[in-house]
Amino acid sequence: MLEIKNLTKTFYKGTVNERTALDNISLSLKDGDFVTVIGGNGAGKSTLLNAIAGVWQPCSGSIKLGGKELVGLPEHKRAKYLGRVFQDPMMGTAPDMMIEENLAIAARRGKCRNLKWMIGKIEREDYRELLKILELGLEDRLSSKVGLLSGGQRQALTLLMAAMKTPKLLMLDEHTAALDPKTAAKVLELSDMIIQENSLTALMVTHNMKEAIKHGNRLIMMDSGKIVLDIEGDEKKALTVEELIARFTAKSGESFAGDRALLG
Repeated sequence: MLEIKNLTKTFYKGTVNERTALDNISLSLKDGDFVTVIGGNGAGKSTLLNAIAGVWQPCSGSIKLGGKELVGLPEHKRAKYLGRVFQDPMMGTAPDMMIEENLAIAARRGKCRNLKWMIGKIEREDYRELLKILELGLEDRLSSKVGLLSGGQRQALTLLMAAMKTPKLLMLDEHTAALDPKTAAKVLELSDMIIQENSLTALMVTHNMKEAIKHGNRLIMMDSGKIVLDIEGDEKKALTVEELIARFTAKSGESFAGDRALLG
């Protein structure tokens, strides 16, 4: 489903601030893979997602999604193939619009737009049924402004919207980092359910090692713009946080530092 070859990105090239964020990365995801991505600050996790999304173009390399080359394709043209949930619950929705209007925008993603804007009775009922799976009571608040929702409610809604058109790839960029532990656990539970029920291919960036081990069928660890560990299947299921730290240290030659990764 996703094939990345020799991807490189250097920021501020030729200046004293030059920094290589992605260092000749290659990565392949099979259809239905749910891959968790972990690493310290500056490891290249979010940079990798931004490269796939088209936030900027890489210096070199290839990104193919379902066989289609994405490099050179502008960000807005990639949107119909991708779903993304950001760390900030304020992103991914229009706060001054109603819940049903936000869902309508997600439902029309990738379609031709015209001046007609109407949500019909059948469509509204579809949204109500869709929201029930969140178990947050939002199905009875279709006319509420999204800006009035809590961070957890808004992130759950964003997750639903991102998966609504069955994207070729769902990207979760530390989407629970700004939530309290109880709400974060609920959003992660919803993420697992939506990915499984829709057979989605997904990349989930997290700082939390426990989350990285618990969720998904495959785990990759990044450091200094490179993939230093790639673990899947039964090997991943048997992992502990201590073993993951030890393997990272052996591969990278340095200790893994980061309270957010070790605690949680």
